[in-house]
Amino acid sequence: MRKLFGTDGVRGVANLDPMTSEMAMQLGRAAAHLFMRRAGRHQIVIGKDTRISGYMLESALTSGICSMGVDVLLVGPMPTPAIAFLTRSLRADAGVMISASHNPYQDNGIKFFSSDGVKLPDEMEQRIEKLIVSNEIAHLRPTADAVGKAYRIDDAEGRYIEFVKRSLPKNMDFKGLKVVVDCANGAAYKVAPKVLRELGATVEVIGDKPNGMNINAGCGAVHPELLQQAVREGGAHLGVALDGDADRALFVCAQGRVLGGDPIMAMLALDLNRQGQLAKQTVVGTVMSNFGLERAMAKAGITLVRTAVGDRYLLERMSADGYNFGGEQSGHFIFLDHSTTGDGLLAALQVLSLMKRTDKSLLDLAQAMTAVPQVLLNVKVATKPDLDTVPELQQAIRDSEQRLNGSGRVLVRYSGTEPLLRVMVEGERDDQIRDVANRLVEVVKAHIG
Repeated sequence: MRKLFGTDGVRGVANLDPMTSEMAMQLGRAAAHLFMRRAGRHQIVIGKDTRISGYMLESALTSGICSMGVDVLLVGPMPTPAIAFLTRSLRADAGVMISASHNPYQDNGIKFFSSDGVKLPDEMEQRIEKLIVSNEIAHLRPTADAVGKAYRIDDAEGRYIEFVKRSLPKNMDFKGLKVVVDCANGAAYKVAPKVLRELGATVEVIGDKPNGMNINAGCGAVHPELLQQAVREGGAHLGVALDGDADRALFVCAQGRVLGGDPIMAMLALDLNRQGQLAKQTVVGTVMSNFGLERAMAKAGITLVRTAVGDRYLLERMSADGYNFGGEQSGHFIFLDHSTTGDGLLAALQVLSLMKRTDKSLLDLAQAMTAVPQVLLNVKVATKPDLDTVPELQQAIRDSEQRLNGSGRVLVRYSGTEPLLRVMVEGERDDQIRDVANRLVEVVKAHIG
């Protein structure tokens, strides 16, 4: 059992176990040891979002990595997908992102990328944990000129901006389109507006004044209300809401409606398929993807493959089976022909490109699928016992599925990043699925919550 790593790195309240300076230093030492695979000097890229605790954790990680004789390349506040790209671009041995994504500012997290810019598989995370717990590298102490150095990379921002722009056709620009972008006071507060303006869009920006404590606070993908208002009042064609580390995006149409990840996936998949660019005529979604997406894809001759929740699981399946497009309801989109991780800014460029090429509004394009009614409820839990060991819940799930009689779907799972159990129910009738979900929540509260 992994103790430190969840579905997306190590995460917790900053300055409390496991998200302490001491643990960050140990993670740095263990990762540095694990990634020293070639001759010569070794380098690890470190990026972060805008949380106040990022300074503390960045210093501790840097200290741990340098203490193993590995150099550190510091890029400052940058989106998570930028760190994946820069790790590849700078030919580094690994990359580290300090971020708790959409969580409030008091939380923070640490996630690692391999030299290929890919999030680590479970086995490698387990090896890092083992190195820390066993203390087997405590004696490794380079001295003199063998100690690592830290360098600041001044052109990281420009490198990433050019990278995401290269995902578009050469002559594509967004002149004539008005876009409101909400940067969540997070990692993309500089790069997102610059990219859109360089491509010719008229850009209004909100959530671009981070102070270390306002990341995701009433803004961004978690709270799109401000963006909805700005789009409606400003007469914009599109609103883009990024989360704290900008690896996902939600979209707001000109009418001010929030569109989740599923209709965006549907319209992008259909477009890729029309152009003959959808590998194996397959889209990779998750167990949370709405059944309406599956129906829409099947109608177009496209297969929907489902994975566990988390963009790293999407990527693993895509890489293993040769697929090139996947995404999540939460707004992670992976375009494997361009990037190795979810990228909210890159996704925004693809959506804008589709709007420009087809001369259609976002709402018109989103008619590519009709969602089946879905209810998602979260229950706080103190512990996370194996759900198979809670017979009352298993019986309640069976009863719920019987009640839906094949016209719906029940999914009960733990969040990988928060102390929550998520209850999702899909079906034809909204009143029925809401009642089913509420009954399941009662069972969860009685026996787990």
